[in-house]
Amino acid sequence: MSGAARALRNWIESADHGLMRRFHGWIAPQWFRWWMVSATRAGDGWLWYAIGAVLVAAGGSEGRLAAAEALSACTAAILLFVFLKRKAGRRRPCELHPHCWSRILPPDEFSFPSGHTMTAFAAAGPIAAHFPAAAPMLYFCAGSIALSRVALGMHFLSDVLAGGILGWLLGNLAHRIAA
Repeated sequence: MSGAARALRNWIESADHGLMRRFHGWIAPQWFRWWMVSATRAGDGWLWYAIGAVLVAAGGSEGRLAAAEALSACTAAILLFVFLKRKAGRRRPCELHPHCWSRILPPDEFSFPSGHTMTAFAAAGPIAAHFPAAAPMLYFCAGSIALSRVALGMHFLSDVLAGGILGWLLGNLAHRIAA
């Protein structure tokens, strides 16, 4: 690794760890805790399954196409994040520093990238492309899922930024291929 790459990695890690310590020591208000736990549970998949089912059942041919694109993007996202997590081997923030209020257990061993965030943006992108009026709500949900992963100590900020970008790219690619 070059000196510049090492310096960049050290800077990102330092920023990630500083934010982690702030979030893990912050006694969040109850409404924020509820929002973060609800968002992370929605990101477990059930929200996207429910949206997909509604699109298939009531969205006509446009809804079925949007659901198919989202499903293909999410499948690619899952395959990619499983590979990247094993390759990167980054430990989760909750393993490095205790969290003052979150007791949620991580779904797997590694942190980078955020799979919840990647699949949220992979699903939101194609659906928003077919139903632009729903885009603000879809991206609010995806953004809430991403924020929840940092706030609950499951991921570093760089994990969710990478997951969001990769998920958005996969969703956009799935939509362009199907178009």
